Amino acid sequence: MSKIKILGLGGLAESGKNIYVIEVDEDIFVFDSGIKYASGNVLGIDYIMPDFSYLEKNQKRIKGLFITHGHKENMGSVKEFLQVMPHVKVYATKYTKFELLEDGVNAESIVEIKPHKKLNFGTNSVFPISVTHSTPDAVMYVLNTPDGAICYTGDFIIDPTMQGAYDMDLGKIAYVGKQNVLCLLCESSFAEVHGHTSPHHRLEEFYRDTINHNEKRILFSVLSGHLYTIEEILKAALNKHRKVILMGKSLQNTINFARKEGYLTIPDDLLGDLSNINDDNAILLINDDRAYPYANLNKILNGYDKFVNLKPTDTIVFAEPRYDSTEKILVKLQNELAMFGCNIVTIPKEKMILHHAAREDLMLMIKLMQPKYYMPVKGEYRYMFNNATLAEELGMPKENIILKQNGEMVFFEDGILVDKREILKVNDILIDGNSNDDIGDLVIKDREMLSENGIVLISATVDRQHKVLLVGPEVTTRGFIYIKYSQDMIAEIKAICEEIINRNINPKYVDYNQIKVEIREELSRYLYQETECKPMIIAVIQEV
Repeated sequence: MSKIKILGLGGLAESGKNIYVIEVDEDIFVFDSGIKYASGNVLGIDYIMPDFSYLEKNQKRIKGLFITHGHKENMGSVKEFLQVMPHVKVYATKYTKFELLEDGVNAESIVEIKPHKKLNFGTNSVFPISVTHSTPDAVMYVLNTPDGAICYTGDFIIDPTMQGAYDMDLGKIAYVGKQNVLCLLCESSFAEVHGHTSPHHRLEEFYRDTINHNEKRILFSVLSGHLYTIEEILKAALNKHRKVILMGKSLQNTINFARKEGYLTIPDDLLGDLSNINDDNAILLINDDRAYPYANLNKILNGYDKFVNLKPTDTIVFAEPRYDSTEKILVKLQNELAMFGCNIVTIPKEKMILHHAAREDLMLMIKLMQPKYYMPVKGEYRYMFNNATLAEELGMPKENIILKQNGEMVFFEDGILVDKREILKVNDILIDGNSNDDIGDLVIKDREMLSENGIVLISATVDRQHKVLLVGPEVTTRGFIYIKYSQDMIAEIKAICEEIINRNINPKYVDYNQIKVEIREELSRYLYQETECKPMIIAVIQEV
């Protein structure tokens, strides 16, 4: 019998940054390692990574990192994971391996796996099962332990019409459900959506109607990670005597790999090249980026793209998921495109471009797996709560339904849930640009202060030999007040700073640190009294 511990370092009560840790006695199994894209309250941050500190301390016990599919929310931080723990092997299916390689992961660290081929790790084993998602070769994982199976679904929908690399082996799932499932970790993203996700995710007819009713050039904004969506657009364009042009290296690499490996079958004459961009009946696939939403379309609209010049006769189709955090950006872009004269097409609200399990899908998964314990994961807390409610409606005892947040540990001893209430402190790692270093809360607070109240810079020069004030103090402001119309306030600021500098100068020594501290404190009080604002104050005192 075993001692088992489960915790999320990310992905609980949030969308993205999925990483789940399962410990069986001394062995550690890690499932997914994703990122979360930044929203407006973390100024200048591109994305957010999990905190690997706990895993780094216990890296010798890690048996592997198992990736469910090739979306950034699930594999976007694998490269950084391996920089900290380079000896750990990453297990992924063929298409997911391609996405990892595109993301800069070293090929030597990746072990390519196939669905339904068991991986043995001593007394434990990991069994991947194919599931249906918007990217090929997606899998869920079954961790077999002496006390029963622990299953992690990853992202999935139930749609028997999706075959090949998108197929879901319901028979294998049902078989596992008959073998004693101790705990099921199940996604929650669409737990509020009634019914099945299928057939609302099928959009080929919608794209075909769009192409049929718009004879001029059409620009589709897509995400290269959603290959199923791209395949539907390409199928809709067949036999229309139009050329499809792939814009962006990432999108071209994805399509080339998918065609080479048989994930995508399209005739050669469907695809055009740069010479077809300005054809009246061309179809352009514009690759978007979740980190910089709609950046490429904005570049085209503003005339900065070196290949595409927008035309008033163009039709723009937003064939990608819509997220709450990017809603304002999208609306602004659509307004500007409409003012330019373009026809705008968006996915109807009743359709679902994201392939996540809705309520009926989740209930069917629970019925098939028949878990003793149920743990909702992957999603905002209200989604996880609704997911938990579904399990209760199916007759699962409330005490067997586990709702946790990041860092809260779940313990099983000899197959029984034990209430230990241990919490591991986990932090978000904030990434800005290409740096892998955490930006940190202090930098974010500084950026918030700058965005809200601006900055005041005080500069002055002191004679090193004679210990007298030579130049200044000079006042420079940005985002605070307009100097031209605030001469009285600027004069008072100069007077306050000059008095502080002179009283801290003596014939033998100038206390520069004390000058800076007093300028910040006294100037801050004065400016708040006058303006009720607290700008960032920086004092630069030099000597010559």
